[in-house]
Amino acid sequence: MNMKDIEFQSASYNQWKEEAVKALKGKPFESLFTKTIENITLEPLYTQETLLEKLGDQLEKQVSTIRSLTESASFTVAQQINGADAASFFANLEESLLRGNEMITIYSPVAFDWSEENLSKLATYFSENSFKVTVKSSEDDVLRVFDYIDKSKRAAVKGFIVAPEAILLADYPNVRTYAADTVPFHNDGANAVQELAIALVQAAELAKDTDDFKTFENKFFVQFAVDTQFFAEVAKIRAFKVLWKAFTSAFGHEASAVTVVAETSVRSFSKYDVYVNLLRAGNEAFSAAIGGADVITVHPHDALTALTGQSVRIARNVSLVTKEESHVTNVIDPAGGSYFIESLTADYVKEAWALFLEIEKAGGLHAYGIDAKIEEVYNTRIAQVETRKHSLIGTNIYANPVDEIPTAENAQFADVKRIALPFENLRANFAQSGLKPAILTFGELKNYKPRADFVQGFFATAGIVAHQTAGFQTIEDAVQWLESAEYDYVVVAATDDDTKAILPTLLQSKKANVVLDVAGKFKDDEAAWTANGLNGFIFAGQNIVQKLNDVVTRVKEVQQ
Repeated sequence: MNMKDIEFQSASYNQWKEEAVKALKGKPFESLFTKTIENITLEPLYTQETLLEKLGDQLEKQVSTIRSLTESASFTVAQQINGADAASFFANLEESLLRGNEMITIYSPVAFDWSEENLSKLATYFSENSFKVTVKSSEDDVLRVFDYIDKSKRAAVKGFIVAPEAILLADYPNVRTYAADTVPFHNDGANAVQELAIALVQAAELAKDTDDFKTFENKFFVQFAVDTQFFAEVAKIRAFKVLWKAFTSAFGHEASAVTVVAETSVRSFSKYDVYVNLLRAGNEAFSAAIGGADVITVHPHDALTALTGQSVRIARNVSLVTKEESHVTNVIDPAGGSYFIESLTADYVKEAWALFLEIEKAGGLHAYGIDAKIEEVYNTRIAQVETRKHSLIGTNIYANPVDEIPTAENAQFADVKRIALPFENLRANFAQSGLKPAILTFGELKNYKPRADFVQGFFATAGIVAHQTAGFQTIEDAVQWLESAEYDYVVVAATDDDTKAILPTLLQSKKANVVLDVAGKFKDDEAAWTANGLNGFIFAGQNIVQKLNDVVTRVKEVQQ
């Protein structure tokens, strides 16, 4: 048989759906659909026919728009420079340039004064290298650096200034100072649709104050933080390019390539199990590259606390590996044509443009109440993490309970509304409480182990390793242990049948100063057990933070 002669028949979406319905065995087909935090429905399968049915000839226009508005297939490595003083700052700057950094990136305020000597030295670097400077206001001392650059070199100076308002610089035609900066909103919890709409609102605010739109466009750039939702972030960056074309058309102009500056998000970062942050940053940088970002800054995995030379080097190398070894920069728009990403891009374009118009009609971000809208999204994220509907590896699942509590705090990210914060606070609460938990297991190991492991994982999120008994074989042994054990909080882990058999007797022997819970859901027995002294239950889908904080409170109450 010649393999070249073999043909595989393609299946239609409806054929696949029929097979999926059979496999679901009575469950509705809609159970395969997922709602994103932007309220966009993700389907279980994307095909050419469903995508063309959704977009029609708009698909080709979307792809061509994204590619025509992308400056380059590659991106610029923009490692942020840090230093405890001026000497270490400039040493780190020099080191980064030697090791592959391509753009001097500064977050101000810094830990030292921008003296005349320091500004003069920085001016030398800015004359020879591109840069990105983030400032809190137009009065920041670092902006005086432009007074120190030789007038004959100013026309060649290239860079970006991220500020709350447009910074006016004479004689610097290639320094972009009109920033649609969505990072603060991202750090407060905004979703992708909100970020895209906010970028357009900011662009509209900046554009209305200029007489020449082309001059504005040459000074404009957008900055996004890129989160861990890989495909969503790819689609977000791509969607902005489509939105930019619509935006410029509204001003009566033909769009040019729009510059997208990106940095890895820290809102999914945790102070515990910090090396997982490294994986997150790598994932984020890769999605930014695929999405078509022109400048990428990767924050080190220990960015929340205290940076080290090694962590900075690793972060820089994340960009370098992405750029030099992944080969995604060999083509413009490597995600183009993906049925899923094209569909999601179109959804973001539609929803973000509608939100942009809604905000404009309301009279701007403040009048629209964007802060309250973002707060709602943030609360939803927190609820998803606390109930494990959204996994945060090393924090709400697969947590390392022996991680030490870090004491350092990086002021740059101190105000970010990170989704790991409730668990970090939970650990602090448990550490202060001195609570001593235990897991009472009953029966054969193979039978109680799944629930015991679940409970240990539950405790691990609070930084606790609970004492676990060997499986008791008789009710008498379990009762004797419970009566003599010196633990504040005990969770019974056994099969449903074993739990129902032993719990009534255990409740009769429970000491008043011990909080006793059961692993699992027992709706039929809940009322009777709690009436006889059971304190509660631990089960999947429960709000972990709320439950364990309640345990600490309950233990304190029964011991008073």
